[in-house]
Amino acid sequence: MLRYVLFRGLLCYGLPMFLLMTYVIPHPRLTTMESVVLWWLLAGAGYGVGMWLVQERRFRKVVGRA
Repeated sequence: MLRYVLFRGLLCYGLPMFLLMTYVIPHPRLTTMESVVLWWLLAGAGYGVGMWLVQERRFRKVVGRA
């Protein structure tokens, strides 16, 4: 699960969002590091966990039918 969350959440979601928000839409009150830690890495990890849970539920549903 951790590998999936790190790859799908942080790398595939968090990193692109960080680059977008840092270089395209910078936040006026936060430093780059605060923006990364508080928003996009945590949002990426949350997204990864959410996707893991959804995919696990789908997998168990399919395995139960077989």
